[in-house]
Amino acid sequence: MKLIHTAVPLSLAFMLLTGCASKYVEPEKYSGFLKDYSVLKEEKSPTGAPVMRWIKPGIDASQFTSVYVEPSQLYPQPQPSEKIPQGTLDGITKYYDQVLQTQFSKVLPLASGPGAGVLIVRPAITAVSASTKGLQPYEVIPIALIAAGVSTATGIRDQDTSLATEAAFLDGSDGKVVAEVVRKGAGAELDNSSQVMTANDAKAVLDGWARDMVKSFEQLKK
Repeated sequence: MKLIHTAVPLSLAFMLLTGCASKYVEPEKYSGFLKDYSVLKEEKSPTGAPVMRWIKPGIDASQFTSVYVEPSQLYPQPQPSEKIPQGTLDGITKYYDQVLQTQFSKVLPLASGPGAGVLIVRPAITAVSASTKGLQPYEVIPIALIAAGVSTATGIRDQDTSLATEAAFLDGSDGKVVAEVVRKGAGAELDNSSQVMTANDAKAVLDGWARDMVKSFEQLKK
């Protein structure tokens, strides 16, 4: 009886997520968080992961003597669901803040705000998803689309989780962007469709993102 109502969101989910096997975030899935996506190019992170990235030509990374990590955002604002509740989303951003501060503090003192010599890190989580392993994702947050509550005969299969991030790096003296990055990663695998995703399922990928950001900064200094 509800087939008409569910067909539209499911077809939209398919169109939005076709090509999800791509290692890069597709341009049509950019969130709008960054100011300029046209400068991004396909690159590899220091650990070899695929990223879309831009670094201001000729930037002197040694000018930055401290770093300020802004609180990470969920962008665009998501609508929680039973599968990915608000507590999970809040936990993901909280842990992202912690790991970014921990990793950057290994190479630069933490600053309390913008200023001369301060590198500003402005991060966002732009997508969190859960999907039946080997099939199309059936629930996506926060891409302005919720196909939650849709039953599936494959509910006993393992579930893949994934996240995407966009981050801008600014010169604290004038607020100008000196680098941008967009990337995605796989979270922990869930046992089945009834298992709720938690922030712990995202920690490994968040750790990897933070480490790569710091390694990229160190490479620039050299």
